[in-house]
Amino acid sequence: MTVTLAVKRAAAALLAASAVVVGAWAAFLPFSFYSDFPLPGRRWVSTIGPYNEHLVRDVGALYLALCVLAAWSALRPTPQALRMTGAAWLVFNALHFLWHVDHLAVFPAADRIGNAVSLGAVLVLSVLLVLPDPISRRAS
Repeated sequence: MTVTLAVKRAAAALLAASAVVVGAWAAFLPFSFYSDFPLPGRRWVSTIGPYNEHLVRDVGALYLALCVLAAWSALRPTPQALRMTGAAWLVFNALHFLWHVDHLAVFPAADRIGNAVSLGAVLVLSVLLVLPDPISRRAS
């Protein structure tokens, strides 16, 4: 399967957009992120464990760093930049997805579905970025 440059740019832009929202919220309003992520009343973070400002701010910084990488590759796309962006996101998203899927029992059904779908979606975007594009496939 090959993925066009336009699709990869869109995937990188979506990853950047999701990362800036999560990253800025966690980095600059850590207790709000802990208490209210992904929406007020949903409590996906606080349900899992005690508040740790340092950890929440570090998560925010991680997301903002991934945002920089994804935004750069969306704005200046090369096959190598998009593939490396996908690889970085894939490492993070695969481990993040697997951990959360293993810990869904603490959530009500709607939040289990929301967790799985939202984390699965960014995982799929990561995979799209590492797939070959039509040009590099012809060159090999």
